Parts: sequence; C-alpha cells; structure tokens
Amino acid sequence: MAKLLFNLRGVPEDEAKAVRALLTENQIGYYETTAGNWGISLAALWLEDQSQLAEANRLLEEYEREQLVVARAEYERLKEAGELPGLLENIRDNWLLVVLLVGGVGALVYLPFRMFG
Repeated sequence: MAKLLFNLRGVPEDEAKAVRALLTENQIGYYETTAGNWGISLAALWLEDQSQLAEANRLLEEYEREQLVVARAEYERLKEAGELPGLLENIRDNWLLVVLLVGGVGALVYLPFRMFG
C-alpha cells in the first residue's frame, strides 16, 4: 500500500524538483499525484514500497535541515545588508491588498450595526 511521503501543495517547483531528484538518486520508488483540474485533489509524492519508508524519511529530514540552514543564512545576509523589508515596505508593495483587507474588515464591522442597529 502506498504511503504519503511529501505533500506538494504550496511547494515551489524548484523544491519539488529537488525532492524528486533526491528520491531518484537514492533509488526510492515513488509516484506523483496532481491536484487535478480544479485543484482539489492531493498533489503529493507517494512511497511505493513501505520497506523504504525509514530511509525516505531520513533523506527528507536531512534535505529539510539543509534548506533551513540555507534560508537562515539568506535571512541573516539580508538583515546585515539592511535589505530586509519592513512593515512599511510591505504595505507599500502590497497596497491594494491592504486597502481591500481594511475595507473588508470595515464592512464586517459596519454592516451588523447598520442592519440591526
């Protein structure tokens, strides 16, 4: 019976490709399912042979630790260089989303008072 090994929902394509390569290089049998046309199915990598589960989990944990080290190093580099965006930069870059969210929250607060007040 197949075992869920790696959920691909929200995973960038380069990371998914790296995980596929890692499993292939280490001769771990797997198959992939997609989210389907409507995006409601489970996009994932599934382990074909249960006897390889411990080895596959060990490989994935090692890969995730390596990625964590890389991400932390990049964060520290950006922080030291002063290139890390702050709250105001994020608001400026995503101003339309901020306006829509504030407007939506305002409507949710206002409408009950308007309707029942």
